[in-house]
Amino acid sequence: MRWERVSLGDVVTFRGGGTPRKDVPEYWGPDVPWATVKDFKSLTISTTADSISEIGLASSAANLIPAGHVIIPTRMALGKAAINAIDLAINQDLRALIPRVEVDPVYLLHSILGLAKIIERHGSGATVKGITQDKLAALQIPLPPLEEQKRIAAILNAADALRAKRRQTLAELDTLLQSTFLDMFGDPVTNPKGWEVKALKDGVESFEGGRNLMPIERERRDRIRVLKVSAVTSGEYRPDESKPFSQNEPIQESHMVRNGDLLISRANTADLVGAVVYVWNTEGREMLPDKLWRFVLSDPRIIEPLFLLHVARSDYFRRQLIQRATGTSGSMKNIGKTKMLSIQVPFPPLSLQRHFATIVESVEQQKARLRAHLTELDTLFASLQSRAFKGEL
Repeated sequence: MRWERVSLGDVVTFRGGGTPRKDVPEYWGPDVPWATVKDFKSLTISTTADSISEIGLASSAANLIPAGHVIIPTRMALGKAAINAIDLAINQDLRALIPRVEVDPVYLLHSILGLAKIIERHGSGATVKGITQDKLAALQIPLPPLEEQKRIAAILNAADALRAKRRQTLAELDTLLQSTFLDMFGDPVTNPKGWEVKALKDGVESFEGGRNLMPIERERRDRIRVLKVSAVTSGEYRPDESKPFSQNEPIQESHMVRNGDLLISRANTADLVGAVVYVWNTEGREMLPDKLWRFVLSDPRIIEPLFLLHVARSDYFRRQLIQRATGTSGSMKNIGKTKMLSIQVPFPPLSLQRHFATIVESVEQQKARLRAHLTELDTLFASLQSRAFKGEL
């Protein structure tokens, strides 16, 4: 049975939020969880990275959203959605969906997730994509009777639980590597093992980047594509986060991504600038843009790329990077090569670095198997989702 399709704006109203002034300490405190895009790590928001005070809530455009509502980003992370398990405030990049009619929140959540690709396509913006409230309101969703909504939501939740278990196992392997790094090398902030600390330039000769190429509309997956900055922001190399460009543009071999590359973003929001990934596998059809750099090591006998990957992901490295980054706006940051090369890093013995690298490689093999299974589960979930919203379940 095919259900009536209605505009999202007929089902919900949109409630936005805001950010208290950062220069008023009294506005920030433990009273009220305050959600931003970075809190969208699963389909439920049960904790937030930041919190504000009751005074900050009252003195800003931030809105308190009671638990149990679907919340979506309208800037960055387009296509994501989650239900807040706790009362929380939201910032200006999020919208809470407040029902006008009787609708199951979990069904509504999956309806929004089913529109993820459409929401992404509707996004606009040169650097950070955003979508207007009017475009969101015009989106169409099927709206079956409430009991049918609950039945569909239960089926999709059960299927998603399998995916969540695989993602949790992947996260646990990442945590294992972080713990192993600390056991072997200590926290770089305190350097308890007394490793020699030098500027990054003592192990890295330079950085290689690409050019700012104008994208074209027509998709040709068999052609060389230029990476988006989002190819590195998840912590895993994502060659699918790329775009076609005019084949009249000259292609430089030094701009091509290669297996074993260590890539870092030199420009992005304050939270994402300096995102770094290791390229385990590439078909060799992706080019670097101007905002992504490749590390060029001065001598492989001094520093091991997989050790450097984990150093660059540490709070110790990121704090130095943010201190050196500049930007014309409060959110967008950029760092130059000279400043990046001045960041201080520990240089433990190469033999220890290489031993750590073998552990990383072993864990990566396990992660590759888990990701392959997760891809199968994603395909199954997408099929169920499509059938559910066509009334075929």
